[in-house]
Amino acid sequence: MQRRVFVKSGALALVTMGLSPSFLRRTAMGMELPLAVKGKVLICLFQRGAADALSVVVPHGERAYYQLRSTIAIPQPTRVGSAPSAIDLDGFFGLHPSLAPLKPLWDVGMLAPIHAVGSPSNTRSHFDAQDYMESGTPDTKGTTDGWLNRYLATSGTCEQCAPTPFRAVAMTPQTPRILQGLAPTVAMNSLDEFAPRAAGGDQIARLEALYRTGSADLIHSSGSEMFDAMKMLKSANPQQYQPANGAEYPKSQFGQRLKQIAQLIKSKVGMEIAFADVGGWDTHVNQGGATGQLAQRLDDFAQSIAALTNDLGEGMENVVILTMSEFGRMARQNGNGGTDHGHAGAMFVIGGSVKGKKVYGKWPGLQQEQLFEGRDLALTTDFRSVFSEIATKHLGATNTGAMFPGFNSATHLGLLG
Repeated sequence: MQRRVFVKSGALALVTMGLSPSFLRRTAMGMELPLAVKGKVLICLFQRGAADALSVVVPHGERAYYQLRSTIAIPQPTRVGSAPSAIDLDGFFGLHPSLAPLKPLWDVGMLAPIHAVGSPSNTRSHFDAQDYMESGTPDTKGTTDGWLNRYLATSGTCEQCAPTPFRAVAMTPQTPRILQGLAPTVAMNSLDEFAPRAAGGDQIARLEALYRTGSADLIHSSGSEMFDAMKMLKSANPQQYQPANGAEYPKSQFGQRLKQIAQLIKSKVGMEIAFADVGGWDTHVNQGGATGQLAQRLDDFAQSIAALTNDLGEGMENVVILTMSEFGRMARQNGNGGTDHGHAGAMFVIGGSVKGKKVYGKWPGLQQEQLFEGRDLALTTDFRSVFSEIATKHLGATNTGAMFPGFNSATHLGLLG
């Protein structure tokens, strides 16, 4: 295979694998890639499409909830009969019955739901709301980077971390908005795809030989670092990974991506940030209640997260899982048995250091006069309060002003011990 042929096809492969431009630029020829030593990991899971917070964390103690949703409200917790109903948490809030795999995490104090949380922007555009949440700058469209990339790039956030190409990994086809920016990141559909493709023989050795000779141009340099990263991953042998503690991941794309996040954590390649997303939450029609379309999405979501936490076992002491969605859904069900775009939503924070067994956030109520613009769950917690608390208390960030410009991040919910 000639070098000039691979320069073209290889450059395309680098783009599709999500290696950011800064990752390509910041190369050191022949450098060794030591592992990060910090040990803390943040896993961000984005529910794209606006998950219905009032069905995810059910306010079963709120009478107005059942008045607003005559056919799709989740029934109050009951021990009578076998019909699915809300799983009681504290006498007022409960989990959707499909989230039953997460209840053991609540019982041991590792699960902290947050209600009435989200963006102060009043947009109901999926694109804009996702952009604001991932950039960390509500109602500001000119932000060029994501808040997690700013964490990675800000001086003082991880001075004890040694460089590693796998410090921030997204299990996505392209680099997500939240990780775009100057700091190096990697995005890939799967671990199996993190490799160049060539016909016959030892692919890595043959392609590496082409890169290791010739001038140290951009492609040469990016190739050198890419091969070092691939060697690092190969030496960890994640393809031979077997989940621990009897964990069984769903066969869904989301479940398998969480499995591979666990593989990377246990392979000790220095990953500090992991990201994955899952769609299917835009339930305008036939949303269902305790059963149906939304219930199926939540079942896969919960089983995947439960498998991840079970698989990591004691390793969850160093891991925080943060779930998010761009906004919630309208409080009143629509005429199609679904819910339209709303305002405030719900998040989950999960981990060994989490002060769980409590639903966080001030509950605004669902009476007509309490609704945002007379139709939606009102916002009482800015998502930046949650993000900044996790960044400082878990990851050790010291400059939240750079991460969330213009936001006073001094107010925290007390999520982490």
